[in-house]
Amino acid sequence: MLILFVMLSCKNKHNIRYLVKPGFNIPAILNTMMNIEEEIKQRKFRNEYQKVAINLIYSSNWLLNRHKDFFSKLEITQQQYNVLRILKGQHPNAISTSEIKIRMLDKNSDTSRIVDRLENKSLVKKNLCEHDKRLVDVSITDQGLEVLNQSDKLIDELDNIISNLTIEEAKELNLLLDKLRG
Repeated sequence: MLILFVMLSCKNKHNIRYLVKPGFNIPAILNTMMNIEEEIKQRKFRNEYQKVAINLIYSSNWLLNRHKDFFSKLEITQQQYNVLRILKGQHPNAISTSEIKIRMLDKNSDTSRIVDRLENKSLVKKNLCEHDKRLVDVSITDQGLEVLNQSDKLIDELDNIISNLTIEEAKELNLLLDKLRG
């Protein structure tokens, strides 16, 4: 099947590149896109760096809200899911709460409180560390593993949130974000 590469220049839009199948409605693509200026109703930015920072913050919050909706179906938070995934990676061994905190995506999370809430839901169990009584070891329970199994059946929903990017675009974005963080 023939695929055309189209470069579009539009008023108030930057050059937009698309891989388009013949007969695809290009104006429909443009009508569904909103740039950051339209989203936050701000026409001017101090410079492109400020625009990137604002766009990243806005996009991050947009993505977090979609994730929040997804995880609410499982009756857990994104941070609780992150802890369960970390514990599954250690299973059947336990791991300290301080080690969990190091591995978490959100470094500002209150790991102890998250673990307490997971324990109240019977998704994890806590024990005092044998080597250091100041530490608490945490392990995932069978119920916690079952929640992750349920999430695995629905996980495509998370990928679909950003599926409007091609694999190549996703790779490029990953490289740019890694570069941004140094």
